[in-house]
Amino acid sequence: MITIQKDWVNDIPLLHVAKQSEFSQPLPTIFFIHGFTSAKEHNLHFAYLLAEKGYRVLLPDVMLHGERHEGLDEMVLSTRFWHMVIHTIEELQDLKDYYSTNGLIAEGRIGLTGSSMGGIVTLGALTQYNWITTAVSLMGSPTYVGFANAQINQFKRRGLTLPMTDEEIEEQLNVLTRYDLSLHPDKVNNRPLMFWHGKQDTVVPYEPTFTFFKTIYPAYKDNPDDLRFISEEEAGHKVSRKALLETTKWFQRHL
Repeated sequence: MITIQKDWVNDIPLLHVAKQSEFSQPLPTIFFIHGFTSAKEHNLHFAYLLAEKGYRVLLPDVMLHGERHEGLDEMVLSTRFWHMVIHTIEELQDLKDYYSTNGLIAEGRIGLTGSSMGGIVTLGALTQYNWITTAVSLMGSPTYVGFANAQINQFKRRGLTLPMTDEEIEEQLNVLTRYDLSLHPDKVNNRPLMFWHGKQDTVVPYEPTFTFFKTIYPAYKDNPDDLRFISEEEAGHKVSRKALLETTKWFQRHL
């Protein structure tokens, strides 16, 4: 039987999923970060399949989402996108410390995955934490600065005014350079890493992520099975069942 428990860690609400018979034992643990305007409950199908395979799965609500929402509309949320991304990366350390301290994480066996904004968080977190054993990015982007500039240009094309001065925008872009995996490819450190992306994605562009994959591919010449990019020709900005099943298989092989 699979157990779903509601936890609170430092005011972060999350769903805690694992086999009931192993719930209190140290288990290989996977964090799943949801997408923009989504919430933790929307990814329970991932958690169920992974828990069946013996993993503990932790699904937090990102700030201003789910139970942490403050009634902001999508336009206002979009102006806080990168603040939410970085804040989530920082909160991952708190969550990891809490479950490790309570003896629930098998030592050296922590996975991270997420879709869209969650995939972006996943790739940025690799620049910060050596304790991530393996990761899967589902339609995420490692190019923080490039993607942020594209978002700014899109705002301008739509005739919208960002609630930030040019100096504040420049400051935020400078902060993003610390988390931009495309600027720090060495931070991957040959860890097992899988990407899934639809070629028709108009929200998080396919090409920059695939270009990054090609950049780091030579570093995996001695362990090519530890790096994979799955493309789907007709897929847009929606995670397919194939992506779900391949993510499960990836963690089975590498965690």
